[in-house]
Amino acid sequence: MNQYRMRLSSILIITLFTFVSCQSSLAPVREDALKPVVITQPTPHDTDDPAIWINRLDTSKSLIVGTDKDTDGGLYVYNLKGEIVHKSIPLQRPNNVDVAYGLVIGEKSYDVAITTERETNKIRIFSLPDLQPLDNGGIEVFAGETEKDPMGIAIYTRPTDQAIFAVVGRKSGPSGSYLWQYKITDAGNGQATATVVRKFGSFSVKKEIEAIAVDNELGYIYYSDEQVGIKKYQADPDAKDDAEITVFGKKDFKADHEGIAIYKKTNTTGYILVSNQQANTFMVYPREGFNNNPNTYPLMAEIPVSTIECDGADAIHVNFGGKFSNGLFVAMSNGRTFHFYDWNHIQNLIDQNYGLKK
Repeated sequence: MNQYRMRLSSILIITLFTFVSCQSSLAPVREDALKPVVITQPTPHDTDDPAIWINRLDTSKSLIVGTDKDTDGGLYVYNLKGEIVHKSIPLQRPNNVDVAYGLVIGEKSYDVAITTERETNKIRIFSLPDLQPLDNGGIEVFAGETEKDPMGIAIYTRPTDQAIFAVVGRKSGPSGSYLWQYKITDAGNGQATATVVRKFGSFSVKKEIEAIAVDNELGYIYYSDEQVGIKKYQADPDAKDDAEITVFGKKDFKADHEGIAIYKKTNTTGYILVSNQQANTFMVYPREGFNNNPNTYPLMAEIPVSTIECDGADAIHVNFGGKFSNGLFVAMSNGRTFHFYDWNHIQNLIDQNYGLKK
């Protein structure tokens, strides 16, 4: 009995130590943190990543698609008031999601949301805004690999021909081919299919790679090698260039480099925002580089936000009217919600911190 009590005491001490250690690595929300204009209705399980869909007929009716990450999860759709207006069929741990426009299947063009489904090792493709599946039950990714568990995803739409590619990451994988890039095309049966066209991406083996973002206009892929930095690659697979262009943000973060959002002021200028997860802030870098060097990324500002432990984010420069006349920044937060921020508030802090009026 004494031995049992001693073992139980040891387990309790270790558990308490682990809990305290985890809590001590997290910063509280700062007193000067930006407050969201909208907080969404909560999902049943665990939000992880958002993507903004623009309604080009009426931008005020645009929507946010977000993942609810659980075995019985799904994609949730919110209006700009944060109300849940639609839900996908049940999905087995959807992790990240991104949006693309103009996927042609048969004689019809679809706007689509593409998400990773970790427990089935697939990506799922849904039409927008109605979230109808277009993938014949899902498309396998990382076929033949022992390390699968798809997590991160970002969509590249090539400007020259509007071809659509999904860049997919996973829970763990080998350096040099951690990410796979798939071309999304018409399967010929009213559904979409995906063909792997590229395997690339260095990995430090320190933690994992989840957050991925693509800049269509400039032609770059960015991803967070957690606890290392943000890595940059060419986006076009036909360029046959898998060399790592640069790594930035290496010394700016408390711990994990997480969600990446790109705010485009013009076709070539704007900001890259990256979640400093354990600090509850976002680090801001110049999208176009600095001093005429497109591969130099000085830290422009650190934006304190009210989101807690943010995994995923998205941003867009569109006049949605009302509270979001200069665009929208969306960030996942603990508590099963997403936070919507007025871009003007973020721009003011960037200007104050960096002294630039862009």
